[in-house]
Amino acid sequence: MAVLMGCQGGVRQQRDAQVPVISDAPAAAPLKPGTSFVADAVAKVGPAVVRIDTRRQVANPMGMFGGGPPVQQQQGQGSGFITRSDGVLLTNAHVVEGAGTVTVTLPDGRSFPGKVLGADTLTDVAVVKVAAQGLPVAPLANSADVRPGQWAIAIGNPLGLDNTVTMGIVSAIARHNALGGGQRVAYIQTDAAVNPGNSGGPLINDRGQVIGMNTAIRQAPGAGLSFAIPINKAKQVAQQILQRGRASHPYLGVRLQALTPQLAREVNATGNPCQLPERKAALIVDVVAGTPAAAAGLKTCDLITAIGKKSVKTPSEVQLAVEAAKVGEPLAVTIERDGEPQTLEVNPAELPQSPKRN
Repeated sequence: MAVLMGCQGGVRQQRDAQVPVISDAPAAAPLKPGTSFVADAVAKVGPAVVRIDTRRQVANPMGMFGGGPPVQQQQGQGSGFITRSDGVLLTNAHVVEGAGTVTVTLPDGRSFPGKVLGADTLTDVAVVKVAAQGLPVAPLANSADVRPGQWAIAIGNPLGLDNTVTMGIVSAIARHNALGGGQRVAYIQTDAAVNPGNSGGPLINDRGQVIGMNTAIRQAPGAGLSFAIPINKAKQVAQQILQRGRASHPYLGVRLQALTPQLAREVNATGNPCQLPERKAALIVDVVAGTPAAAAGLKTCDLITAIGKKSVKTPSEVQLAVEAAKVGEPLAVTIERDGEPQTLEVNPAELPQSPKRN
């Protein structure tokens, strides 16, 4: 048996010597440790990126027919990132919405029960607290400095795959209508791959600083588009939650329609009392009674052309400009009424909280 193995070894060596050479290019110099800016950035933020597991009770529609218990446990998962070493972390409101229990797991394996201090569904920002000290913290950038073309690195737990890193670039900033109407966030758009489970995780720059919170995706035939809440907005909402237990949003009390030249022609052709200019604008189609807009004298058919010193042309731009105002502080609203410009003073009130679902 020993002789047989020796013969096989000799045959193998002879065959190896006849293997053709595929490339005679010189070997590349080995990479020096620490030369990857992506790895360096992830090393700074990664330890502070957490997995958030939730459990919530949901009604079982078949329970009343004997198809199981009337209430079932539903599990969910998302991401988050620690911003204070004493256990304060940020995530999306939709990650923890309706959760009965929240469990926060760090990359080092430690797990803590989490308490939701507050969640704002309008901006999709939530603050969670765990009872711990000396935790790793994710550095925060100034998202006002973000520019299209910058590197964008997403960290999170997509599809249950913990500590996943993907990279792309910032495709656009200040996306007003990325997710439909009613949003009060000017999103950062990126082409970094983001999937379910990334929600609430950080979008970071090449220096290892958080520039946004990954919150939504839009599927497209070529590739998905990802959107993140700018970290400045997330910080503003989180500060209000920590201070008051909830976020505060100003509102005027008008319903707006995006006016286009075609819509103006159609409205004017019907003999409607609103005779509209054929251009793009934010058209007031309703003023809610008893609201700041009604008190200030805003009327149906008015075109809003500026909020404060900021010119606006779309309902989304109006909404974002109002969001930047402060509750109770006078706000100049410039309108066009019957072809004449006017400036009215409106005192924004606090947007009423949405009623809880039954």
